[in-house]
Amino acid sequence: MDFVQEPPTSPDQKQKKTLETRLRAVLSGIIDRRTGKDVLTGGLVTGHSVRISEAGARATITLELPGGPGQQNDRLSAEIEEAARAIDGIADVALVQTSHRAAPKSPAQRPAGGHANPLGLGGKTEGGKTATEEKPIPGVKHVIAIASGKGGVGKSTLAANLAAAFAQAGFRTGLVDADISGPSLPVLFGLKSRAEFRDGKIQPMLAHGVKAMSIGLLVSEDKAVAWRGPMVMGAVRQLFTDVDWGELDILFVDTPPGTGDAHLTLLQKIPVSGAVIISTPQEMALADVRRGAALFTSMNTPVLGIVENMAWFALPDGSRQRLFGEGGVARTAAALGLDVLATLPLEPAIATASDAGRPYVLEAPQSESAGVIRDIAVQIAAKLALVPAGGDA
Repeated sequence: MDFVQEPPTSPDQKQKKTLETRLRAVLSGIIDRRTGKDVLTGGLVTGHSVRISEAGARATITLELPGGPGQQNDRLSAEIEEAARAIDGIADVALVQTSHRAAPKSPAQRPAGGHANPLGLGGKTEGGKTATEEKPIPGVKHVIAIASGKGGVGKSTLAANLAAAFAQAGFRTGLVDADISGPSLPVLFGLKSRAEFRDGKIQPMLAHGVKAMSIGLLVSEDKAVAWRGPMVMGAVRQLFTDVDWGELDILFVDTPPGTGDAHLTLLQKIPVSGAVIISTPQEMALADVRRGAALFTSMNTPVLGIVENMAWFALPDGSRQRLFGEGGVARTAAALGLDVLATLPLEPAIATASDAGRPYVLEAPQSESAGVIRDIAVQIAAKLALVPAGGDA
């Protein structure tokens, strides 16, 4: 079953480039009084981009400020935002702030295991390179992040079903569970055994035609993984670089809810082709969608679209009860210049299949929801111009 592709719609690249040039020029004129350097040269602005939408141009600026919140940093942030808003053509400005981190120790200074190597693989990476170098995952064409601002919106379930749908369509597919403290992939895919190590590499497990990996396949089921940020970042990196993924057309990443160390590690260390954001119609969830979209945009990772989940509950008489409101996802997507890829109901049968370790697209392939999930997969494949191995472009 091949996916039919249509070329994605492009924004006004000329206007985008002009505004990004103006933004860079403005930022280069803002001086950090502590160092005497402008915020670009001094590394305080680590990313900046402009997105064009019907609502106008939105600038997203990522700041890495030393020491976190404080009077000097607050003043500098306000100055950056004010200068960006003053640019003719910029309708809105979003600042994404991260804390400045000390430089990591060299491999020789790191103990076996620890922050750099929490999975205990001896701290080695392919070809003897250090863990801090950016590089693609060998053999993997596309990495797609599945994200959500809030937990409990169905992100992990949708990630598992999208991976199963791609595999069913003939794509070489993988799925990484990057939620270190709350892994769910073993349950969603019905995996009971532990992953094996071979020649210093973790071997992914195969389920429903998908190569799968999770911290839950490496530690005991009843063991709590309570790691601090550096350990989480190291573990996330190793799930990509120290797993023998082989040749894949697409590797889905089930990210933790919100925006944190796992997301920064993914976006800074791995070339991510795009992100899909999952949300309920609830305003509380949508506020975090906006923050999540800003993070991806600031890291030059395109957001492929938003999926509205749990939009309604079907009553016995056929009517629909909208438990979390209506229209919020569509309004948020329009304001951000993003596509709404699909709308899915709150369906108990999906949860039942997930608890049994069976993706719903395989358990009930003729159902309406399974068809909607396959359509989301079609749209993702089209946006990536992706065809199954051996298929026609």
